[in-house]
Amino acid sequence: MRISRLLTPLVAAVFVAGCASTSPSGGGETQRSKTATGTGIGAAVGAVAGALSGDGSSSRRDRAVIGAAVGAAAGAGVGAYMDRQEQQLRENLQGSRIEVDRRGDDIVLNMPSSVTFDIDSSELTSEARSALNEVANVLSEYADTRVNIAGHTDSTGEEDYNQRLSERRAQSVGSYLGQNGVSSARLNTRGYGESQPVASNDSEDGRSQNRRVEITLTPTEEARNQAG
Repeated sequence: MRISRLLTPLVAAVFVAGCASTSPSGGGETQRSKTATGTGIGAAVGAVAGALSGDGSSSRRDRAVIGAAVGAAAGAGVGAYMDRQEQQLRENLQGSRIEVDRRGDDIVLNMPSSVTFDIDSSELTSEARSALNEVANVLSEYADTRVNIAGHTDSTGEEDYNQRLSERRAQSVGSYLGQNGVSSARLNTRGYGESQPVASNDSEDGRSQNRRVEITLTPTEEARNQAG
């Protein structure tokens, strides 16, 4: 099919170009950044959409090129916005024992209970408050980020009690961020109790991993619209 023959080399080219980026550490090493991946995917989607909207082969080719450029810009925009935020969080939280994990356009901060709370408590430790100060400082620079806070426990004790404890812990984190400049309109808190373990509750190490608060940072629709 003509459209298929036209798009195959174009999409391959823009995707490869978008996905390769130079490591900031130098040395010419390449890596896949979220910005570059977003650029490649956006370009490919834009190329397909542009080609399908054309009438003749020449029109399809022109529209595919235009669509690729527009799609690449949109894909890179959100990725770059979250890339900068991720980099600042990694720098500010270095040595804090808070894990920073990138999942697509989202950034997940994993706060283990050994950092955030004493046993059977929803009162933040001084170490947790110090780390959350850094998180709040970064969030103040990125207003188009939604903040979802999830509390989790292990399976020790009564299920209902664990559910309430996870809710109180999530609310404690949300309240502290709110007190330190993060708008309450951006914050969403929820407790999951023992329902979402990440490890087996049969060992102390596993239970320790399950006792956690996760802060998921997601770009808002405004961020996506601005990128587009």
